[in-house]
Amino acid sequence: MSKTVTLRLNEKTYKLFRALAENDNRPLSNFIETTALRYIEEHQYVDDFEMAEIKSNQELNRSLKRGVKDAKAGRGRFVG
Repeated sequence: MSKTVTLRLNEKTYKLFRALAENDNRPLSNFIETTALRYIEEHQYVDDFEMAEIKSNQELNRSLKRGVKDAKAGRGRFVG
């Protein structure tokens, strides 16, 4: 089910978004939604190549496993 969200934009940003949406022949809301989702996909997740590289790095995986084990045992501290 769709949800409605109110978004406050300054005039310059609104005009830019509106122009880009019109260039794609899409409604403004669809342009904003699609652009936000693309950003998340590109910045939040690793692609298949990166994941293969992570999985093949034995030292990294040993270190991650040690870190999980230490965290479960309550050793160390969280640094934010």
